[in-house]
Amino acid sequence: MTSKQNSTHPDPTGQLTTLRERIDNIDAALIYMLAERFRCTNDVGKLKAAFQLPACDPTREKEQLTRLHALAKDSGLDVTFTEKFFAFLVGHVIANHEAIAAEHSPESDS
Repeated sequence: MTSKQNSTHPDPTGQLTTLRERIDNIDAALIYMLAERFRCTNDVGKLKAAFQLPACDPTREKEQLTRLHALAKDSGLDVTFTEKFFAFLVGHVIANHEAIAAEHSPESDS
C-alpha cells in the first residue's frame, strides 16, 4: 500500500527545494535593488538639503503611486500590498531626508 501511495503522491521535497532556491534568489535581488534605491533616495535627500527643499513631495508621491498601481495591476501583484509597501518605503525615505536636512541645517553647523 505504501509503494502505491508513493507512486500517486510524489515526494515534494525536490520541488520545495527548487522553489525555495528561486525564492532565495529573488530575495537577494530585492535586497540589492532596495539598497540601490536607498542610495539614490539618499542622494535626493542630500540635494534637497543643499537647496533647502522639503523632505516630502506629495505631487511626486501621488504620481509614483499611480504608476505603481498600473505596474501592480499589469504584473498581477496585489494593489493593496503595493500601496502598503510604497507607504512603508516613502515613510523611511522621508525620515531619512529629514535627518539629512537636520544634519545640513545652519543650526547644526554652529
